[in-house]
Amino acid sequence: MTRSTGKRPSKVRIDLQAVGKRIRELRGFYVSQAEFADKIGVTQSYLSALERGLKEPGATVLIAISQEFGKTVDWLLTGEMPPPNKSRG
Repeated sequence: MTRSTGKRPSKVRIDLQAVGKRIRELRGFYVSQAEFADKIGVTQSYLSALERGLKEPGATVLIAISQEFGKTVDWLLTGEMPPPNKSRG
């Protein structure tokens, strides 16, 4: 059993404009915002706000994008891929 130290974890700051650029990068040049939004289950106006860094994507949206485009949520949020899991042997 783990004991709590009573300290709260530090709040992580997410660069919403960088997240928006990564989402825009995934959408590419040949897919409209409306088509992309439909694929991930959001409105075109919400997707536009995400791409411009005006809104913070929720977990459901991040997972939908991750699954649709084969990118990790870590990559969407930070631009970095997590280290590969090492199996215990």
